[in-house]
Amino acid sequence: MGFRAHSGWAALVAAAGTIDGVRILERRRIVIADPEMPGSKQPYHAAAELTFPEAKALVQKAIESSRALALEVMSAAVNTLRSRGHEVVGCGVLLGSGRALPGLEGILGSHALIHTAEGELFRDVLVWAAKECRLAVIGVREKGLDASSLERVGSLGKLIGPPWTQDQKYATVAALMALRGA
Repeated sequence: MGFRAHSGWAALVAAAGTIDGVRILERRRIVIADPEMPGSKQPYHAAAELTFPEAKALVQKAIESSRALALEVMSAAVNTLRSRGHEVVGCGVLLGSGRALPGLEGILGSHALIHTAEGELFRDVLVWAAKECRLAVIGVREKGLDASSLERVGSLGKLIGPPWTQDQKYATVAALMALRGA
């Protein structure tokens, strides 16, 4: 499986085969932020308006909630794939730039770092859930994706139909990289 995270959601693609003979087994948008929980989609933005103890509590609550959602949806996806006769051997999670983040106070003091932290939060949640599902996990830097691989999976959209956006293409390449690594 491959994942490309956004604020509160991620693209999931399950793939089999190789870059030259890929089969898409599953693709969907998964929700990893509780829509009923205020601030869950952008917890650092919401925390920036609070006192530090309140901010810390809100961010921790958002992380715990997102982990639970990610684990639920990832477990369900793994079970669905296994019930169809597929062995799920690992997952690839697309990563950001890898910029090291300061502590919470430092993050809340910089709007740019707030955005970076939110991206990291949702990627970390996916990695955590995959490990809880006992899947091998690889992190894949978006900027390091092979252009020819992206081009090859790009043409799949004509065969399988929408949605086939950049999210699905990147997640597919990450899934195939995880499969190759397994």
